[in-house]
Amino acid sequence: MGLILKPIDIVEDISQEDFINKYLKPRKPVVIRNMARKWPAYEKWTLDYMKEVVGDVEVPLYDSSKADPAAPINASAAKMKFTDYIDLIKEQPTDLRIFLFDPIKYAPKLLEDYISPKDLMGGFLDKYPNMFFGGKGSVTFLHFDIDMAHIFHTHFGGRKHILLFDYKWKERLYQIPYATYSLEDYDISHPDFEKFPALDGVEGIECFLEHGDTLFMPTGWWHWMKYLDGSFSLSLRAWIKSWKVKAHSLWNLTVQRQVDSFLKKRFKKRYMDWKEKKAIERAEQALRKGLPK
Repeated sequence: MGLILKPIDIVEDISQEDFINKYLKPRKPVVIRNMARKWPAYEKWTLDYMKEVVGDVEVPLYDSSKADPAAPINASAAKMKFTDYIDLIKEQPTDLRIFLFDPIKYAPKLLEDYISPKDLMGGFLDKYPNMFFGGKGSVTFLHFDIDMAHIFHTHFGGRKHILLFDYKWKERLYQIPYATYSLEDYDISHPDFEKFPALDGVEGIECFLEHGDTLFMPTGWWHWMKYLDGSFSLSLRAWIKSWKVKAHSLWNLTVQRQVDSFLKKRFKKRYMDWKEKKAIERAEQALRKGLPK
């Protein structure tokens, strides 16, 4: 059977009524082609332009290696000047990525180059939205966002391959306890179903983004991303109205994160081994029960 991947819905433009009824309320992803084509960023935002306006700021870089149980959460693999990193991803493949870094803080004029899609929904959060950069071949591991926000993810300068999974598949995706990511021992784009049988039959959505495409990812959707070219993305986040989801977000950001950090610091590899074992047990139990229903 394998993974069951459907192509994502793609629209050129969409009205607020259709967006709310077809995608926001049912929490279904969609690609909107023309949203960013109306922004100044569509013409201006290239790797060279980012290099020019952000400059020689030192940035943390992340790779695809498995997390070190002794390292703090989100510990970087390396650091580099932003200009040198842009040169690197322009010239050659690399698995080094930038995230948890806000270039707009260092180049506030970038704020003038995009428009939050408030004509579709409200609740947008960030004064300085997140931006993500990756070299050709770099991969963002399978996870969902800890704050449980809705996300409008617009890509620039190349192509990106994305796999998406509804939150309800979390056990079958081998979610690590007290975390928002999956077991790192498998590649969701080419899974070994003998070793990870719970993945067999998991349903998802496949998406390819090109320059100027905007992906709407509803709250809680798992996502895996691969940069097919050295390129970058902008994520605009918006709160969901549901108080249940807001409470889940608050739990993730406070209690869960603090408990996980404490146990990781205290027990290190022993704790990480327990988490991986528990993820496998939960996945196999969900498979036996035929979850999700």
